[in-house]
Amino acid sequence: MEDISSLKKYKKCLIIVDMINGFVREGVLHDEKIGDIIPRQIELIKEAQEEDKLIIFIKDTHTENSVEFERFGNTNHCLENTTESTLVDELKEFENQENTISIKKNSTSFMESPKFRELMEKQKGLNEFDIVGCCTDICVVNGSIGLANYLDEHNRKHIINVHEDGVATYSEEERQDYVKAAKLLMQQQGINVVKKGE
Repeated sequence: MEDISSLKKYKKCLIIVDMINGFVREGVLHDEKIGDIIPRQIELIKEAQEEDKLIIFIKDTHTENSVEFERFGNTNHCLENTTESTLVDELKEFENQENTISIKKNSTSFMESPKFRELMEKQKGLNEFDIVGCCTDICVVNGSIGLANYLDEHNRKHIINVHEDGVATYSEEERQDYVKAAKLLMQQQGINVVKKGE
């Protein structure tokens, strides 16, 4: 579904960040190991459907002149209207259903997407957020902390859970310092870093 105004009101949601081809299957920033977290994400999607949660797919989508590319070493990625900016095949069947919405972003924080902000304005009852996706140390941490700050600003009590077994980053073995720092930062901000069985 694309129309925010036609969504019913929800209290809980699952946010899937940037599980698109440009980070998993193709392009300069992809890492196929990120695909290892897809089965856990599918479990969480099915649980969300059973529990009548809103499911939000965040999709990194840039124009050719996106200034973000300069910050990351001219790494043009996930251009609009390309396969890089579309969901991986395993998740496509869950898109465009009654309890789902897809939101494009042009930054490393989904909270900065105008459409996500509109969603938060219209879904004032949302108070529990489960988050999965990539990349742990960039888009997941930036979006999660940005979301917590937004909710604090508007005095909306909330629970944010980042599922450790549902997030990953590219070249993760080489980026362990960043990944650990991201998890510590989220925890320091009152965000729960959880995994199955805990």
